[in-house]
Amino acid sequence: MRRTHLLLGTFLALTLTHMPFALAQDASKDALKDWPSKPIRYIVPFAPGGATDMLGRMVAQGLSKSLNQSVVVDNKAGQGGSVGSSELAKSKPDGYTLGGGTISSHALNVSLYPKLAYDPIKDFAPITLLAALPNVLVVHPSLNVKSVPELIALLKANPDKYAFGSAGNGTSQHISGEMFKLATGTQMQHVPYRGSGPMMADLLASTIQISFENSNTAIPQIAGKKLIGLAVTSAKRSKAAPELPTLQEAGLDGFDLSSWQAMFAPAGTPSAIVNRLQRDVAEILKQPDNLKRLAEMGLEPGGGKPEELAALVAKDIPRLSEVVKRSGAKVD
Repeated sequence: MRRTHLLLGTFLALTLTHMPFALAQDASKDALKDWPSKPIRYIVPFAPGGATDMLGRMVAQGLSKSLNQSVVVDNKAGQGGSVGSSELAKSKPDGYTLGGGTISSHALNVSLYPKLAYDPIKDFAPITLLAALPNVLVVHPSLNVKSVPELIALLKANPDKYAFGSAGNGTSQHISGEMFKLATGTQMQHVPYRGSGPMMADLLASTIQISFENSNTAIPQIAGKKLIGLAVTSAKRSKAAPELPTLQEAGLDGFDLSSWQAMFAPAGTPSAIVNRLQRDVAEILKQPDNLKRLAEMGLEPGGGKPEELAALVAKDIPRLSEVVKRSGAKVD
């Protein structure tokens, strides 16, 4: 009898121990029963015209079809993606507010903004990596330089005369420029914008003369002969512009900074919804038209599991903190 009671007690203890996990799984599955029953909002934390906006609209269009529900893009630009990301973090975790995140908003900003309004790890549910891409060092033709050494010589002869633009303080474009200044001993003004779209408009108008812009925005302008491409910031050449050397090849040893784009939900969003979104987005990125479009702009498609994106963010925060310290980058 005692043995029977002991066995029964052990069984009940094990059952009760695993019950919360089982209930959580059931609750997560239940979240899919009526979801989505209304339009979904997708926050893009930068102005229209850049990689984050382009990918957000690609994903929104695809999800509208796969979920049979409208997915509406809402641009919330400012502070290197911090404004939109803060709004996403504070949204209700019910699957009706999603958003884009970048190497800037979720890895660099924590080292640049001492009072960041969100925790890039604790306040988000990672969904999937959308794409990885290099930045491209581009100059306006009026500078009359055709190589990295020529640009360095021009900048050294004219300290602080020229300005480089970025999609905002703390963006990979900003940090790429600061790293370039540090590596070459040159001086340039930094002009932050609220996204790549408005920055590119001023660069094409020669209001600013230099940028370390995302490949998807820079390469079409190089192809159209409106800007001159000098090099890419990644360790390897871009498949979309193989004629451009890396900055390492141009003489800047160890220079390597690539950007990434990803998709997040507020922390607490049911895992069943997160997993459904990851699967759908992975299929969207594999569609032939989207693959072609991404390749033409030098973007490597993502689509991996949520835990892979979580690991990337956790790895890049301390790695890029060191980059920020070495570069001396400051929020202007």
